[in-house]
Order: sequence, then C-alpha cells, then structure tokens
Amino acid sequence: MQIEKHKSLRDYNTFGIDCKAERFTSISSVADLKELLREAKNESLFILGGGSNMLLTKDIEALVVHINIKGISIYKETDDHIYIEAMAGENWHEFVLYCIDHGYGGIENLSLIPGNMGTAPIQNIGAYGVELEQVFWHCEAIEIDTEKLLTFNKEDCQFGYRNSIFKNEAKGKYIITKVCLRLSKRNHKKSISYGAIRQQLEIEGVLDTPSIGDISKAVIAIRQSKLPDPTEIGNSGSFFKNPVVDANEFARFTSNFPDAPFYKVTEDAYKIPAGWLIEQAGFKGKRFGDAGVHEKQALVLVNHGNAKGSEIWNLAMRIQKEVKVQFDITLTPEVNVI
Repeated sequence: MQIEKHKSLRDYNTFGIDCKAERFTSISSVADLKELLREAKNESLFILGGGSNMLLTKDIEALVVHINIKGISIYKETDDHIYIEAMAGENWHEFVLYCIDHGYGGIENLSLIPGNMGTAPIQNIGAYGVELEQVFWHCEAIEIDTEKLLTFNKEDCQFGYRNSIFKNEAKGKYIITKVCLRLSKRNHKKSISYGAIRQQLEIEGVLDTPSIGDISKAVIAIRQSKLPDPTEIGNSGSFFKNPVVDANEFARFTSNFPDAPFYKVTEDAYKIPAGWLIEQAGFKGKRFGDAGVHEKQALVLVNHGNAKGSEIWNLAMRIQKEVKVQFDITLTPEVNVI
C-alpha cells in the first residue's frame, strides 16, 4: 500500500473542494483493508468513498482511506429474483446500467445518482419514489476496532429517509465493503407515478408499456435537464433533505401558502419540496463569489470554480435561516459536512 502525504482531495469530492489529506491511501481489496486497519490501529482514519455526498470545509488531519474495491457477482438466484453483490468501490450509476443490461429490475429509478456502492446504504439513497431499502438484502462491513467482517441485513441497518444506522450509532465504527441487492428478473414492479417520469415516458412514446431501460433513460433525461454534471461544475446533488411535516404543521403551512407543492407520505406526514422553499426564498440562481445556487434546481448548491467549503457551508446556513424565517420550516442538510 502506498501512502501519500499532503494529497489534494479536489479530484476525490464532487464539489471539487481543494482540501488536503495529511496522509492518503487507496485500498483495492478487503485483505489490504484489514492489513491497513491492523497497521493503523492507533491512527485517526477518514474513510472516503465516491466523495459525492460530502462537503469538505477543512484539511483532513488524518489518514484518508479511499475505498476502491471493485467486483460484481451473483450471491444467489431464483426463477423470479437475482441476489446480486457489488463491492464498495463500484460506481453506483454504472452498476445500475449493468443490472438493466442484464434485465434486473428495481433500481432503474435510481439512475444517475452520483457516488459509489459502499455509501449507498449509509444514505439510503432514493429518487422518484424508490429507495435503496426496497431492494436491499444485506451488506458486509468491517468493524474498524476488531477487523471482523460482519453482515448487516435490512433490519440491522435501521433505514429511514436518507438515513441508516451507519449515520447514527454505527457512525465511524464500520467500513462497508460489499452490498447485496434483491432485484427482479421478470414481472418487474415499475414505479412511474411521478409526474415528471410519466411525462418523459409519454414524450418517448412508451408510457403504456415502459421497460426498465425506458424508465432509466427517462430518469437520466430528467436529471440531466435539472441537475448539473459534477465534472462540469462542482456540486453534491441535493444539498438539503425535503422536510417532512406532520398534519398540524402541514395545515398551518398550506393555510399560509395554499399553492405550495407537496407529497403525502402517510396519513400524518407530508413532504414539502426543499427546492421550492429555497426558490421562494429568493436564492435560485444566486451567486456569492464562487459559491452559488444552481440556476435550474435551487436544491443544488454549486462551486463555480474556487469556492472554499466554508463559503458553501455559509451559504447553506444563510438559506437555512431565511427559509426558517419565511416558512417556519427547518431545512436539514443531506450532505455530510466535514
């Protein structure tokens, strides 16, 4: 294993923030990861995946361990389902396309989400009516203190909206090395209830009988029309979670803002689009130095070139404060702020 000193992390985070790692190494096998944990027993570690869901606001004074373990394999299969495993370093979107090419359904709505496989369960990634937990079977993770390889099933992971045990009581204790999903081989359950997906499928002329590939292409077209490519302008996708409010808070909100969009989650829970709140607060398309809000999607904060992470975070807090003042709703960051 090669250890580099004072390594720039600009190319390892989708915001393109030029923070540095005191020490840096890239790991390509579980065996190497175990060896590293044994050798670095008393060192401070910072585990880095695809860098798509974090905002670096300072240099990392630790050994940054980049998880770059690759591989896709079949765990088991039945007539109706495939249980497919992917190592933590596999690119999420490329894995989605691999599954679609092989006729495996269930994650087509999650096309073009940035990041790697290992971080998908941590965030319980989701989009357009589908969340990872719906197809999740298990994941393997190394316990940092003991180097033991453990298996977490769906119940163990305690999934919630953009949440899991790995963001709470298990945070910093494990490194996910492999994820196993249960996908359909036939009779795919397709999720096309979102208006934007239906509209795009209608444009393509396949609304009545869309394939999983058609749904994936529709999602990609929608995301590309709204969300900036991190290779062209630094960003981490949706910066804030869509706030979920109870019935009483929803009634108060809609009495003041009757034209606001919303999605009913349960009988007593309603989701308010954070992007709408931010746009109504006047931030859409605004730029403050090199930190800004995307012109097409107010939920996305961007780095126009040389913004510091602290500048983007200051903008996020400014947005948070103004939304609270105008709507009495608190926005919670979806991105991990380091």
